[in-house]
Amino acid sequence: MATETYVTEIKDNDFLRQFECVVDREKATIEYALQERKIFLTKLNAPEALQNEDFKNEFVMKVLAHVQQRKLRVVPTSPFIAKFFKQRREYREMLSVGIKL
Repeated sequence: MATETYVTEIKDNDFLRQFECVVDREKATIEYALQERKIFLTKLNAPEALQNEDFKNEFVMKVLAHVQQRKLRVVPTSPFIAKFFKQRREYREMLSVGIKL
């Protein structure tokens, strides 16, 4: 069974300190804070139309790909993003030193 792709493009809005994507004219965001070489992923905001797990997981994966390119360590303070890391061991190497989930 093919999985549906939701996220085609992510924009890093550094003025508002959030990653953004638009799907069917609905905007979702992941808010962040930068500190030295760490990025704190603080909140995932998705409108009602994008409240499914598949969309949110794909959005987080695309954001993490962007973060990895910038060689930043991740501190997930959003409950959903922390859960994402708990469920996916392959992403744990991106966590900041000392983060235990």
